[in-house]
Amino acid sequence: MLLPWVLCGVLSAVSFILCMKIHMLKVSMAEIRAQLADWLKTDTNTLISISSSDRQLRLLAADLNRQLRQLRRQRRQYLDGDKELKDAVTNISHDLRTPLTAICGYLDLLEAEEKSEKVTRCFMAIQNRAEVLKQLTEELFRYSIIMSVQEPVQLEPLCVNDLLEQSLVSFYAALTKSGITPQIDITEKKIIRPLNRTAFLRVLSNILNNAVKYSDGDLNVVLSETGEITFSNTAQNLNDVQVGKLFNRFFSVETARNSTGLGLAIAKTLVEQMHGTITAHYCDGVLSVRLDFSQTAE
Repeated sequence: MLLPWVLCGVLSAVSFILCMKIHMLKVSMAEIRAQLADWLKTDTNTLISISSSDRQLRLLAADLNRQLRQLRRQRRQYLDGDKELKDAVTNISHDLRTPLTAICGYLDLLEAEEKSEKVTRCFMAIQNRAEVLKQLTEELFRYSIIMSVQEPVQLEPLCVNDLLEQSLVSFYAALTKSGITPQIDITEKKIIRPLNRTAFLRVLSNILNNAVKYSDGDLNVVLSETGEITFSNTAQNLNDVQVGKLFNRFFSVETARNSTGLGLAIAKTLVEQMHGTITAHYCDGVLSVRLDFSQTAE
């Protein structure tokens, strides 16, 4: 009669031990998950530690720590290399500006001199190429400065409607010169967002400049009541692959004849610094670039 009670006691003890073991495993897994999430979020030097004495879990924690140390080294190498690249781009673009300014100055002096017809044609070609090179260098320099800024941009409540209208007015001559009559739909509701005036105007300028270059003759600009701005234009020569790369650094639809391919990359960086989003979509030959600051507090 005692045997069943003994078996029940043994089974109960085994069940209790297994339950405690499972509980400790769950606690250790929760510790690993929490510490891993904290490491990825803060990039702390603290490694993963667990309270469990289970051999397999300790081996798992040790393997994770080895991978985290390697990931930290790779991340540091990437950050150092990225900083060196940014510094190099800044220095190169700055060094190019001085001789280019001198070249443009000498060209201005030569413009007043008497020249033959052939020399005049060559002079105009040189002057045009020098001006394009100067613009590309300035764009590269601005990009390097924007990317090297470590401090957050200063934001203030601004009216999106007014800034958008200001940009459209300043670009109206360039748009009409390219045969583009923009269709504009701006909500009457005042859209107030925390923005940096200079950065936001730069974003709008780069998007409109992109439309001037690549539109097939139309441009629709819409500011909705939610604060989303949409720039749409027909661009039959684009494809989905190219649109997916529009915000990549140094990507240009045309192989950089008059552009470094940095305009939309600069826009993306500035938008993210102001806690907004910028996306591009392509459907039925129409390219749409959307700016959204609706998730930021008014």
